[in-house]
Amino acid sequence: MYNQLRLDKQLCFRFYTVSRLMTQTYHPMLEELGITYPQYLVLMVLWEKDAQPVNDIAKRLFLNTNTVTPLLKRMEEEGIISRRKDKADERKVIVSLTAKGREMEETAKGIPARMQKACIDGTVSEEEMEQLYPILDTLINKLK
Repeated sequence: MYNQLRLDKQLCFRFYTVSRLMTQTYHPMLEELGITYPQYLVLMVLWEKDAQPVNDIAKRLFLNTNTVTPLLKRMEEEGIISRRKDKADERKVIVSLTAKGREMEETAKGIPARMQKACIDGTVSEEEMEQLYPILDTLINKLK
């Protein structure tokens, strides 16, 4: 077998595996909030800056609007966000947090520390993690 075709030689498989395992680790924490990982990502975008167009949220998450729209619809049905047409441009839909969505931020504040403890505590130093971010950012910027 050609050595480069081995699964353990595929960088993409390592990223895929880490992504799946990280999402699995998030699951019980997000279950406490009653949300999925993609919904958590949307909330983080809105916690940073509320009242954003669907297109901006989709771009920030590197997703298509047709992927984000059904997700937002479910979040609206659950009372986490609201959607309304932009007064200046009715083609745009603005997504805003509801009181429930804003309250969820307080509960979610402990999730990053819990994830760090669950995933890297004692195995990867804070310095190593800080070195990893620019490497990943470079890769993301190259691929987008």
